[in-house]
Amino acid sequence: MPFGLSPDQAIIFSLLIAVFGLLIWGRWRYDLIAFGALVVALLTGVVPVDKAFSGFGHPATVIVALVLILSRGLSNAGVIELASRWIVGSGRSLIAHIGLMSGVSAALSAMMNNVAALALLMPIDLEAAAKAKRSAALTLMPLSFATILGGMVTLIGTPPNIIVASFRADALGSPFGMFDFAPVGGVTAIAGVLFVALIGWRLLPAARSKQEAPQDLFKLENYIAELTVGEDSESAGKKLSELKESLAESEAEILGLLRNGRRFAARAATKIKPGDILVLQGGPDAIEKAAGTLNLDYGEDAAQPERLKDDEMELLEVVVPSGSRAERRSAQSLGLRWRHGVTLLGVAREGKPFRERLRRLTLQAGDVLLLLAPQQQHSAVLNWLGSLPLASRGLRMMQREKAGLAIAAFAIAIAAASFGLVYLPVALAAVAVLYAFLRIVPPSQLYESVEWPVIVLLGAMIPIGQALESTGGTALLADGLVALSWGYPPVVALALLMIVTMTLSDVINNTATAVIAAPIALGTAKSLDVNPDAFLMAVAVAASCAFLTPIGHKNNTIILGPGGYRFGDYWRMGLPLEILVIAVSLPMILLVWPL
Repeated sequence: MPFGLSPDQAIIFSLLIAVFGLLIWGRWRYDLIAFGALVVALLTGVVPVDKAFSGFGHPATVIVALVLILSRGLSNAGVIELASRWIVGSGRSLIAHIGLMSGVSAALSAMMNNVAALALLMPIDLEAAAKAKRSAALTLMPLSFATILGGMVTLIGTPPNIIVASFRADALGSPFGMFDFAPVGGVTAIAGVLFVALIGWRLLPAARSKQEAPQDLFKLENYIAELTVGEDSESAGKKLSELKESLAESEAEILGLLRNGRRFAARAATKIKPGDILVLQGGPDAIEKAAGTLNLDYGEDAAQPERLKDDEMELLEVVVPSGSRAERRSAQSLGLRWRHGVTLLGVAREGKPFRERLRRLTLQAGDVLLLLAPQQQHSAVLNWLGSLPLASRGLRMMQREKAGLAIAAFAIAIAAASFGLVYLPVALAAVAVLYAFLRIVPPSQLYESVEWPVIVLLGAMIPIGQALESTGGTALLADGLVALSWGYPPVVALALLMIVTMTLSDVINNTATAVIAAPIALGTAKSLDVNPDAFLMAVAVAASCAFLTPIGHKNNTIILGPGGYRFGDYWRMGLPLEILVIAVSLPMILLVWPL
């Protein structure tokens, strides 16, 4: 075999290279890639049949699912609303606001899923930016980075910590405890939050700071919308140039028109006919004003104009997160109209134009959607799509009277697990059952709360990670890392492991990164005959820190559209932050977990 690899090692390394390549390519969903890799591993025999689905019952997988349910419960109980009243509308300076929001988000992320923490706080941040008449681009990236940093503080803060703890249990007999991550993760998070609040936001491109406010993100002619010329429309028979004059005050622009399925350029002399579809570009207010000025209809349904006059129909702006139901699907395939009575009015995609029909456009993570939906359907639509609202619209039916009970139950469970009185998954499961029994999380939301693609990713990758170790692949990689640092103190190997893990996490899912890096950490520590806890902690920190790209962490993808960011904006704040994380966490690891 090449490079002296055994057949099983050659298969497992080829499989991992293929997985990494496909994850970086990003065309297929990460859960499908991982599950496909598991199937190949089973067919080739590198994963034994009796271990085929062991990952789905692994404690790490169970804990991640339960944490997501409990995060939904804390949200439903209005726990975050208590903090939001203090944060919004208080006239703080930009530095004070970023510092406060970053601190609150980091604290929340330590005790709940960091994606859920961002989902709760992003609308608050947008509202605060609107009141202060400043660009939300200045505050959303610090908010996202702070939620990622906060996850490093506790066992349940982020999936990499749970994975690393489970690998320690398998290798050394006991996992890391709830707050074993706090000395290193806490100091690193504090340093990171101070950086983003005092320096980081200043590193963003000047163009982002010139945006006026959140409405600017959606008013800079970002939305592409389609409006239909009805049979009785006053626009029928007029030239396109006449319509453009009528739209002068609405700030909407006609890009072209669709007629009998064909697209035509917006030529001034073109006469408009009933049934034509005008392609407009503009903000929500501009599009709505254009519809009224030109007497145009939303959508192609003849009954739609009547529905739009219903007082219960409201505009809703949402962002498409990575892994949501809406990602990589079109409005037509989702069945928005016939399932929920929702019309997709416009899509904003980093200011980029597209030629596809709106209803057939394949949606991407980071897209901002302008929807028209019945007011009472907003919450159901958001939950079903897996999308996040861009303004605090009171969509969740808060159960504020249960906030104290929700917090108390969660705190008791964490305390009981921390003192070893109850096994952590059992403690979290008990709270989940209590939340369901009290309808803090209604039974209908239990399964919706779980991020199933992450569960499938974990369930599929854990047996592959175990196969890497059982075939001797981990030992080979560890020996390679040791060889690179040969002649230097073990701390050099520790630093190299952090850099490699952090780089991987910037381009692939942090969960997959932790599953692969944790056994390498154990193998390297064994080869060097040093404390494995230090190397495992290095993986936990590094796998959580994905700040260079919008694809490394879901939170970075979520803010891409609402913040009006570009792919290249992230590294400006992210690169110095990653350097800072290594500079702060490495000495702390050596202090708390000496080699």
